[in-house]
Amino acid sequence: MSVEKVVIERKITLVSGAAIIVGTIIGSGIFISPTGVFVYAESIGASLLIWALSGLVSALGALCYAELGTLITRSGGDYAYLLVAFGPLAAFLCLWITLVIGRPTILAISAITFSTYAIKPFFPDCEPPDDAVRLLAAICLCFITAINCISVNWALRVQNIFTAAKLIALAVIIAFGVYSMSTEGMDNFQDMWSGSYSVQSLSLAAYSGLYSFGGWNILNMVTEELQDPYRNLPRAIWLAVPIVTIVYVLVNVAYFAVLSRHEILSSVATAVTFGNRMFASVAWIIPIFVALSTFGSINGVILTSARLYAIGAEEHHLPSIFGLVHVEKKSPVPSLIISCILALIMLFWRDIFFLINISSNAYWLCITACIAALFWLRKTQPDMHRPIRVNLAIPGVFFLFCCFLVFIPLITEFWDFLLSIALILSGIPIYYFCIFWQHKPQWLGKVNKVIEKVSQVLFVTAFPDKQE
Repeated sequence: MSVEKVVIERKITLVSGAAIIVGTIIGSGIFISPTGVFVYAESIGASLLIWALSGLVSALGALCYAELGTLITRSGGDYAYLLVAFGPLAAFLCLWITLVIGRPTILAISAITFSTYAIKPFFPDCEPPDDAVRLLAAICLCFITAINCISVNWALRVQNIFTAAKLIALAVIIAFGVYSMSTEGMDNFQDMWSGSYSVQSLSLAAYSGLYSFGGWNILNMVTEELQDPYRNLPRAIWLAVPIVTIVYVLVNVAYFAVLSRHEILSSVATAVTFGNRMFASVAWIIPIFVALSTFGSINGVILTSARLYAIGAEEHHLPSIFGLVHVEKKSPVPSLIISCILALIMLFWRDIFFLINISSNAYWLCITACIAALFWLRKTQPDMHRPIRVNLAIPGVFFLFCCFLVFIPLITEFWDFLLSIALILSGIPIYYFCIFWQHKPQWLGKVNKVIEKVSQVLFVTAFPDKQE
C-alpha cells in the first residue's frame, strides 16, 4: 500500500511562540500559589523578592535553552538535547518519565483546576462535587485535544486568544490594586520585611515561586514548527519571560495592597479572596478568569506534548504510531489522542499533591541534565554552529540553582523523591527490552505494523518527510 508523505509546516510565528510560552507559564499558579510563597517567606518584602528572583532564574534558564534550541533545532526539547549530548539511554529515560508522569500529571492537574473554578460560581457556598469536577475536566481535555487534531492554526489561535484574556485579567487585578493603594493607602506595606527567615523556609518559598514559572522552556518542544527558529526562538523567550515576571510581581503587589496578612495566609485561592473584597456582587468573574487562564495552559501543554512523543517515535524510542501526522491537517493525531488518554487516566488519581511532588522532582532532574548537556557539548563539540553562545557563568549559576531545587525534596519530601528516582530508573529495563534488544520475537513487529496500518487508515495519517 502506497502512503502519501507529508511535510510538517512551520506555522508558529514569533507572536504565537511568545503566546505559547506566556500562555503556558501563566496558568492557575499566579491566582493560587502566592499564598504558598508567603507562608514560607513570612514577609511582603521577601515574597516580592522571591517572585522577582524566580523570574530571574527562569530567564537564566531560558538563555541556556536558547543556546541549546538554536544549536539543536529539532523539536523535542530536553529529549532532543540529551539524545545528542549523552546518547539514547539518557534521552529515553527523560522521555519515559515525561510520558508516564510528567505531561499527563500537568494536564490532569490543570484540567481539574479549570473545572473547579469553572463550576465554582454555581456553588458559591460550598465546594463543587468531585465527580462533576472530574467529568468537566475530562470534557475539557477531550475538547482541546479535538481542536489540536482538527487544525494547528486553530490551536494557535486558541493559544493567542486565551493568552490575551489572561493578561487582561491580570491587568484588571493590577489596576484595582493601584486603585486601592491610591484611595486606601499603603498600610499593608508597613514593616514589609518583618519576619523570621531561614534557609529552608526561603528555599521552600522559592520552590513554590519557580513552580508558577514552569513552562519557560515549552517552545523548545516545537522548534521544527517555528518560523525562522534561529531568530524567533530566542526572541520569543526574551519577550515572554520578562513579561511574565513583571506581571507576576505587580499582581502580588496588588494582592498585598488589598488583602491583610491573615487573609492571604488563610486563603485557598488568593485571587478569589481578592475578588470577593474588590468586586463584591461580580466576584464570580475571578473564578472564570482562573478557568480561562488554565484552559490556555492546557492547550499549550497538549500542543507541545504530542510533538515530543512524535520525535521519540522518529528515534524508535516509542511505537511508530506516535510519529504519524494527518495528511491534510499536518497535526500528529495519534500522538495527541494518546496524550489525552494518559491525562484522562491521571484524573482517577485522588492524591493530586503527591503527583505534583513526583512530577516536579522529575521536571527539575531533566532540566539539570540538560544544563549538564550544554557544558558537555561545549567541551566535546566546540565547533558546532552556535547562533547563540551564552557566557558560561549563566549556565553555571543556573546549574547550581537546579541542583539546589533537585535536593530540596531530600529534606522535605524524602520518600516522594526516592519514588521519582525509582520511576526514572524503571525505564532502564524497558529501554533494553523494547529498544536495545535487536532480536525480539517477530510477532511483536507484526503487531506494531498492524497498529500502524490501522492508525493510518482510521486517522488518515502518514509519516512526515524531514524538512530541508
